[in-house]
Amino acid sequence: MTIKEAILKVLEDNIGSFTYLEVLKMIDEKNYIDWGNAKTPSDTIGAQLGHFIRQNDSRVKRVKGKKGFEYYLAKYENELNLSEVVEKESLIKKPASKKYQERDLHKLLSSYLKSQNIYSKTIFHEKSANSKDDHQKWIHPDMLGIDFLNLKNSSSNALLKVINKADAFNLISYELKREIKSDYELKKCFFQAVSNSSWANYGYLVAFEISKNLMNEMERLNQSFGIGIIELNGNPYESKILFQPTYKELDFKTIDKLCEINTEFEKFIGQTETMLIAPEKYVKGTKKEFESFCDDYFKTDSEIEKYCKEKNIPLEEEEKTV
Repeated sequence: MTIKEAILKVLEDNIGSFTYLEVLKMIDEKNYIDWGNAKTPSDTIGAQLGHFIRQNDSRVKRVKGKKGFEYYLAKYENELNLSEVVEKESLIKKPASKKYQERDLHKLLSSYLKSQNIYSKTIFHEKSANSKDDHQKWIHPDMLGIDFLNLKNSSSNALLKVINKADAFNLISYELKREIKSDYELKKCFFQAVSNSSWANYGYLVAFEISKNLMNEMERLNQSFGIGIIELNGNPYESKILFQPTYKELDFKTIDKLCEINTEFEKFIGQTETMLIAPEKYVKGTKKEFESFCDDYFKTDSEIEKYCKEKNIPLEEEEKTV
């Protein structure tokens, strides 16, 4: 029996997630491999498990827990309570003061979006009606954006009429996360993005740290549900759209609901209407007012560097490898 076969065999016979040392112990208990004079069988098992992940072998997956990386068979995923593994890891994370916060990433994203000619606004769910309801986070986007495709004057006095012009603009929803390291985290974050973007033309899941081992699953979810995925960078202008979103028509009922429960969302929609219907002589002033209402963004590279240092946000790509 080869080392690869032995690993697959013990993972097949034992439903659960295991460290490389636990996998080695199970192999030795069954005497699947004669190590002979091998000095470091643990390193051999660790290397082979890592090879499964690096080669995107669909049979084996891993999650980072309290004891380090734990491996399991993909076909058992729905039978495992991987949330417990992830939650245990959170107990040993560094104090919040040593780690950047999710909200610290908003200015990076707004700067990236501004470079793409997209205006953005953070929506604080805690400022909404019934903000203490935990289900609110499945309604609100973290940020919303607007891409004015062809800003022209209009004699219309209602957003609904203007909006029927397909070439006017796109409304975009962004769900922002610090990190996505496991399949469990990916699915949880992804379907939150699906829920929070149901009203928008486009929806994105944005994360600063994304495990490369999840690329295949991200592609599958993207193709199935149409949510785009952006990998945010410490230098926001080097951020990458990993998967493009799918266009859909606006859901006015949900937009109305969000306007009712969140004044910032309502004001953004109102400002959008004002931008679209402003007479020519007021366009410049209206645009300036709209820009001041939207999220701030970095003007220089030195501002980015200073901000990332203050917030403990890694600037170099290699520093955030998962």
